Amino acid sequence: MDTTSSTVKVAAVHAAAPFLDLAAGVEQARGFIREAGREGARLVAFPETYLPGYPYWVWSHTPKHAAPLFAQLYANSVELPGEASRALGEAAREAGVWVVMGLDERDGGTLYNTQAYFSPAGELVARHRKLHPTNAERTVWGRGDGRDIFVVDTGFARVGGLICFEHTMDLARYSLATLGEQIHVSAWPAINATHADPNAGKFDHYSRTLAGAHAIASQSYVVFVQGRISEEIVERLGIPEGPDAPTVGGGMTGFMGPDGQWLSEPHRDTEAIVYADLDLGVIPFAKYFADGAGHYARPDVFSFGVDRTPQEPLTTQRVTRLTTPGSESPTGSEDEVPARGEVLVPTDRGRSRRPVAREGDHGA
Repeated sequence: MDTTSSTVKVAAVHAAAPFLDLAAGVEQARGFIREAGREGARLVAFPETYLPGYPYWVWSHTPKHAAPLFAQLYANSVELPGEASRALGEAAREAGVWVVMGLDERDGGTLYNTQAYFSPAGELVARHRKLHPTNAERTVWGRGDGRDIFVVDTGFARVGGLICFEHTMDLARYSLATLGEQIHVSAWPAINATHADPNAGKFDHYSRTLAGAHAIASQSYVVFVQGRISEEIVERLGIPEGPDAPTVGGGMTGFMGPDGQWLSEPHRDTEAIVYADLDLGVIPFAKYFADGAGHYARPDVFSFGVDRTPQEPLTTQRVTRLTTPGSESPTGSEDEVPARGEVLVPTDRGRSRRPVAREGDHGA
């Protein structure tokens, strides 16, 4: 990690992409990435499932009326790798920034709530799938597994992230702290403007409290980025006027220091890119007081591990010399997983530097 400069400029995008329109959303995202690069940001973060949108209907629609919206989401979700991920990687390379993108990922017949990490070289370095969809979200997304616990060494800081109510999973947060996380991307949807979600009125309290607690407990900066509700989303959801109807705007986006306090008042409602200069030199002072993953830990009393075994229906994923009936000519060859970039992951012996690419993954 580069220790010659302790101040890092970062950006967070408070916006809604064109709803359930992946191609248009990618173009909008590329524009935000370029703008962040022109402004000197070294990292730009996007909200939860920015592409092609958060499935707000899970809180308001019956399965009958949700099915057509799900079908559109499925058709417009992002494959990793795929055309959309390559376009995002190209934008990251052109802008010279790290990008943490919230997206609906499609893998086979299942969707996942994913944070994708793109390097300034344009590579898809890692992806984090939400470990457990929250409540009604389980009608849309599958679950992540132990491979989704990691931090990325960007060269200027160790960056990790969690999605929405994953911040209630104390062991997931603690895992990131033990891996030396310094900048945490805390991604959320604009639930405070949905009103049909029973937690809408308390969502600001939940999200800022959980993110602030993580900042304090891990002694890290938090890039706190939420989405917003656009007029298009309101129209597409078609909820009749009343207490459950969503409102335009919502969400809040800003930055927290290792003390859990806002660096400045968070941005709300309108589309914007917000910026902050993070002084990483402050982190050692926070750790001096109480380093929860170091001198303030009690491994003699508490211990746990992370099982990084793939949780997949078919455990034999490699295909070697697959032949067709009556033919000895192979129709496939052994899959290879290329190196993605240096990532810190949990192992039985502590930290390990190795790619977090899943079997079958390839570059962006």
